[in-house]
Amino acid sequence: MKFLLDNWMLMSVALASGGLLLWPTVSGAAGSGALSANDAVQLINRQKAVVIDVGEAEEFAAGHIGGAKNIPVGQLEEKLGAAVKNKSLPLVLVCPTGARAKRAVAIAKKLGYEQAASLGGGLKAWKEANLPLEKA
Repeated sequence: MKFLLDNWMLMSVALASGGLLLWPTVSGAAGSGALSANDAVQLINRQKAVVIDVGEAEEFAAGHIGGAKNIPVGQLEEKLGAAVKNKSLPLVLVCPTGARAKRAVAIAKKLGYEQAASLGGGLKAWKEANLPLEKA
């Protein structure tokens, strides 16, 4: 106990640095449902995740992840059930920047797809990770 009292400043620095290391987890950034490009690849390869591109048809034609299905976010509620019948499969929702994909995750979860996640940063992050795109 004498050590703690004599070195209170050292202990406060150690606690502060530990708190800063844990901050992303506590603040929810890590649990936001957004996947990194590498996490998405692993999910696709290991768990047979279905990739749904929620961008518009023109954006999809300009470039998309291989094997992705295009369902614009405005049509997701009507068409997702027909495109992915097995609700236990993981879904990776993608758009050019990731913003629409986040909204699409909420829609997919409302429809019963509990393993839905968005690609953090969208296709931009996919390209930055030097992963391949297909063009229609």
